[in-house]
Amino acid sequence: MKDTASLRKAQKVRKKPVDTLNTMKDVGGQVKNTIKDIVSVLKGYYEGGERPDNHAIIRKTIESDKIPEYWKDWRWQLRHAVRDIAVFEQVLGIHFNLEEREQLQKTIDKFPLNITPYYLSLIDVNDYQNDPIFRQAFPSPKELIVEHYELSDPLAEDKDSPCSCITHRYPDRVLFLVSNTCAMYCRHCTRKRKVGDIDSIPDRDEIKKGLEYIRNTPQIRDVLLSGGDPFMLNDDYLDWILTELQTIPHVEVIRIGTRVPVTLPFRITDELVTMLKKHHPIWVNMQFNHPKEMTDSARIAVARLADAGIPLGNQSVLLAGINDCPRIMKELVHQLVKNRIRPYYLYQCDLSEGISHFRTPVSKGIEIMENLVGHTSGFAVPRYVIDAPGGGGKIPIFPNYLLTWSVHKVVLRNYEGMICTYQEPADYDRIFCNGDCDNCKLQLNINRADESKIVGVAKLLADYDDTTTLIPANTDRIERRNGDAE
Repeated sequence: MKDTASLRKAQKVRKKPVDTLNTMKDVGGQVKNTIKDIVSVLKGYYEGGERPDNHAIIRKTIESDKIPEYWKDWRWQLRHAVRDIAVFEQVLGIHFNLEEREQLQKTIDKFPLNITPYYLSLIDVNDYQNDPIFRQAFPSPKELIVEHYELSDPLAEDKDSPCSCITHRYPDRVLFLVSNTCAMYCRHCTRKRKVGDIDSIPDRDEIKKGLEYIRNTPQIRDVLLSGGDPFMLNDDYLDWILTELQTIPHVEVIRIGTRVPVTLPFRITDELVTMLKKHHPIWVNMQFNHPKEMTDSARIAVARLADAGIPLGNQSVLLAGINDCPRIMKELVHQLVKNRIRPYYLYQCDLSEGISHFRTPVSKGIEIMENLVGHTSGFAVPRYVIDAPGGGGKIPIFPNYLLTWSVHKVVLRNYEGMICTYQEPADYDRIFCNGDCDNCKLQLNINRADESKIVGVAKLLADYDDTTTLIPANTDRIERRNGDAE
């Protein structure tokens, strides 16, 4: 795993002292944060080049219209990811006082910091404290507050794990954790206990054990690759995993959960997409949480996946101070469907340790759903769910549209508040299931219909069919034959 090795090396880069924390401020009377600025700072920091310690160098990078080609190199982005506070301050021109810096350092000592230059470049430095990108990417000392009800593994994934990288909770599908690293470490991550631990990245032997479990469990028809982020693996290694899964007869569908199109869209290369196309049916679910994340680069990345025939879904997380607003969420789902992404889930924030400041009341989620259902296209409305603590699985939560009912009627309301009744059938022939499928009145032939039946002139040409004449139905002549003519 060459790319994984490179990632390990990059994450262990020796930290260099920063000469100044004010190199990006007050250029031309306002804070600047351009791609050229970021590249200049990061190249100096990581590669030992000239550091932008004066306004002349800053202006030179700002005035240049040309974005370097390596900016779109996903490996360059990983090598130059921001992993400490000093570099973050220098790149964005933000200055934290000593007490703030000490608290932030304690936070990243427990929950690592890792932001790609691309995602960093989206932060509005003029209002960074309220910026949705900043809040998702940069640590907060509030992460050190652990409420008594919070859990390191709130979904009990480890308890439902028959082997180190498999979680088997639902009857016919499994979660296959193939990577522990992400392009960016989201501050609201439910797997904060695992993500970023580069010393516990699953090796090939662990992956083989996961594959063997799936192979030996015939009820599994759906495999979700997650982590970490599966797209952080190199193409050949991911290709090997997908190929092995497709040799298992009972595996019908493979899904990949990723945030790469959001935080590192340059990873969606033509080579990656060509490889994925070999493994249909394959589905990709991503996590856009705010309309601001749907940049031109992100749109190009998701278009590559969609053009390859890969169905795309989105699983947003409801986050306080980021997207807990009906207007923001409506704009997000509209951006998603415009880019051929189906809004799939809106997650209530999990009970993971250190993320209580992201959590909203469930009533906020209900309010958002009230502002989506009926107010926009049905296929643009995600399903609002709580992933139940203790491994209870996803529980859908909806506004109440069924108000009451009796034997003969149900009383409903619509999104406008209109109340109506629906008359129940009086003579419904109830079929009670006793498990005797052989004598059931319903049509239980659930096999696919046979399309091989020949019709029309092809019947006359077939040697294996005895039909000699085709007679159109319902003509005057046929009606006369049957004595139906007047």
